[in-house]
Formats: sequence, C-alpha cells, structure tokens
Amino acid sequence: MKSVLLIGLGRFGRGVAEKLYELHHQVLAVDKSEERVNEILPLVTDAQIGDATSETFLRSLGVDNFDVCIVTIGEDFQSSLETTSLLKELGARKVVSRASREVHKKFLLRNGADDVVYPEGQLAAWTAIRHTTEHVLDYIALDSEYAIYDLSVPAEWHGKTVGGLDIRRKYNLNILAVRGDGQPSMVVTGDTMLQENQTILVLGKWKDIQKCFRI
Repeated sequence: MKSVLLIGLGRFGRGVAEKLYELHHQVLAVDKSEERVNEILPLVTDAQIGDATSETFLRSLGVDNFDVCIVTIGEDFQSSLETTSLLKELGARKVVSRASREVHKKFLLRNGADDVVYPEGQLAAWTAIRHTTEHVLDYIALDSEYAIYDLSVPAEWHGKTVGGLDIRRKYNLNILAVRGDGQPSMVVTGDTMLQENQTILVLGKWKDIQKCFRI
C-alpha cells in the first residue's frame, strides 16, 4: 500500500483516484473546487480544498510524507508547473505530473517532475497504431526506443515453434509470454508451439517490431 498525494480532480484526476481506490492505496486528494472535492470523498482517504500553487498550503500537507505526489492539472499549465516545482522544493520523494502537450512535458521535467504522463499523446499514438494494423491488440511504450506489444500470432507463424522462428536473432525481439484461451504462459522456450488462437507479448525496439510484424 502506497501513500499518494493527488492534486487536480478533473476527469483525468478522478480516473486516477478511481484506480488508486481499486488498488487500496491511501490517497489525499486536493482541488480548488469544493464540488470536485466533495464528489471524490467516497474514493479517497481524505480530501482538501486548496490552491496547490500556494507554498503555505502545500507545506501544510506534509508532502515529504507521501510515497508519490501526482499532479493531474491539465487546463492550467502555469499552475501545474508551479505546483510541480514547489512539491520538489518542499521535499517530495517522487513527483509525477501530467502534460497536455509535448512542450509541457519538457518544462515539467526540467522543473522538478521525476516522471511525466502525456495521456492525450499516448492515446493518440495508441489509436493510430491499434486501428491501422491487423495484429496489434495493445502496446506499452517503455521509452522512446522500446515497447511491449500484445499481438495476435501472424498466420504464417501458426504451427511453428519459437525456436524455429528465431526472431531473437533475426529481429532482436523477445517473446515474453504466450496466451491462449485467456490463460497466459510466462514460460516460453524454443519448443513453444504457436497456434492460431493465441496472442503473444513481444519486447523490443519499435523499429524492430515494426519490421518484423510489418506495422
């Protein structure tokens, strides 16, 4: 169980709160809107109305006591930047901030954010990839080079073994898991046979995955 300071309770912030609630984390939620704070109360440990750009207010929250501080302010970048910077100055252990544009991400990282989420950009990329390819069911970007793809087994691979395909040598890719009938197998060997009704988790560089699967 983690202790989380969640700042900003718009649609994205509420979504984060709902997931944190499902995961049974302790959450202090903050927003300037009394209405938003009241709405979120059933999902969090505590909630406060306040201006996160105020050093006095943030200091009163004891930000250094939280495992992670998540800033989900999206509509006011100046407030997001000020809040991020203040959190770090006040000793926050880890600050994760939301960016609504690519340029915002760069400024947030330079001004205290340990990590930045860019939901609009990530969703745009997911939509473009997911709906213009036949094999891709989902993917997770690990960084600018590497990703994990969830793919249906290509027709030309049906009935062949992982070792026989030899994609590690040919494409520098690793098959992490094979799933059939909803049951994933994390034990993948060279003798693992791939079938029509299966999906695979593949780790590697974007360019190698795109080349191998003709994405």
